[in-house]
Amino acid sequence: MKQADFDGKGGCIRWTESPGEEPARVYVHGLGSVSSVYHAHIASRPELTGRRSLFVDLPGHGISDRPADFGYTLEDHAGALAVALDAAGVSEAELIAHSMGGSVAIVLAGRRPDLVSRLVLTEANLDASPPPAAGSAWITAHAEDDFVDGEYARVLEAVGPLWAATMRLADPRALHRSAVGLRRGSVPIMRDILEGLSVERVYLQGELSGELPGREALEAAGVRVVTVPRAGHNVMFDNPDAFAGAVAGQV
Repeated sequence: MKQADFDGKGGCIRWTESPGEEPARVYVHGLGSVSSVYHAHIASRPELTGRRSLFVDLPGHGISDRPADFGYTLEDHAGALAVALDAAGVSEAELIAHSMGGSVAIVLAGRRPDLVSRLVLTEANLDASPPPAAGSAWITAHAEDDFVDGEYARVLEAVGPLWAATMRLADPRALHRSAVGLRRGSVPIMRDILEGLSVERVYLQGELSGELPGREALEAAGVRVVTVPRAGHNVMFDNPDAFAGAVAGQV
């Protein structure tokens, strides 16, 4: 496990990694998740071994610190991720990022293009104010203090055992602020940043999640949109073969 101070006050972002050839692949989790849990089984597949792989937990999540005075906006998370990559000596990495992590990766690519050579985004949030059915809405339906003081436990019961297994490792206040930041979006908004990037961009949409809004405009901007069969939001669990193929550039 490695770490770097991301807030100038001793708060550390942490990651684990396996050695291999550059450019590195950097795996980034979604809201209330953990990078290794969602991606280690993918990085170990034969078509992906041999490359340096980092599994980064964003502030407030997993093994990273959760300072109470941190903002946890998308820009804040992207800044912390940049600190981790700089400390790890990573540049021109492939970012494989899920859901909120995809939003963070987009913001990072827009701010620090030297760190990113390729984006593989899995159902990343591209717009502000996602639909009421989005997981972040379950969290932001409550005021921050109410969520911390009791609603967090009720949300854990409601989300089901898979998401709860990693969400319970996230700090409640950090989780709420991250959800608020995700629903607020970045400036410029993530979709506009993504369409303006020049690096290779792949967007994975689970077939069971329905059609991706704005797909034609994304494809016109050079984003390769792949609909993954037999998969919902968690493509890496639902169809790991297709997911690994996409990361390897075989799909």
